[in-house]
Amino acid sequence: MIRLAALILALTTGFAAACQQVDHRGRAFTVCTADLAIQTIEMRLLGDDGLPLGSFATLEQQTDAPIVFAMNGGMYHPDRRPVGLYIEDGVRSKNIVTREGPGNFGLLPNGVFCVREGRADVIESRAFAADPPACTQATQSGPMLVIDGELHPRFLSNSASRKLRNGVGATPGGSTVHFVISDEPVTFHELATFYRDVLGLRDALFLDGSVSRLHDPSTGRSDGGRQMGPMIVVTER
Repeated sequence: MIRLAALILALTTGFAAACQQVDHRGRAFTVCTADLAIQTIEMRLLGDDGLPLGSFATLEQQTDAPIVFAMNGGMYHPDRRPVGLYIEDGVRSKNIVTREGPGNFGLLPNGVFCVREGRADVIESRAFAADPPACTQATQSGPMLVIDGELHPRFLSNSASRKLRNGVGATPGGSTVHFVISDEPVTFHELATFYRDVLGLRDALFLDGSVSRLHDPSTGRSDGGRQMGPMIVVTER
């Protein structure tokens, strides 16, 4: 484990591997950071055969640029179609969902991770629907972890529900994006406070739980498991 001060120094000076391990409240997390000045963030779902890529191994085979890291990228149906808004390379294949519903996705407020030219943002879904930005890549998931500096109102500090979980948040200027995955089961509250208190972000979005997975070629880590739906891949420009 590295100390938090070392992480912050590494992230602000650029002398860091993309992914670093950090302890928070006695739990282990891995933070992977993308710099949009030198890297590209893309959504990926279907392969060359028109079927879902499903795994990091297939993603590697069908990605030309060097992969810095990749993660699962939002909730999906059993056939691996996205549950909510999905935009890949400027093409929208699923519209935004703003109604309350079952499961984590429908635990409002939920949100959208949106990548535009030179920046990325996490935006609450109803605010997004009211004034949609021109995203080139986007995925909708839920619930929001942090909304304008506040934790999601339904999170409990004493919750007994612990799972592997991952999320995404961007700095206010949108040039730096922090992807976080827990390395052990955590609560929503623990993941959300990591984004708010450790990374200091005002908006962050839950991507998924239990199926949370990381591909980090620099360390040889490539989590396996059941086939994934949307993936987020960060590559060198």
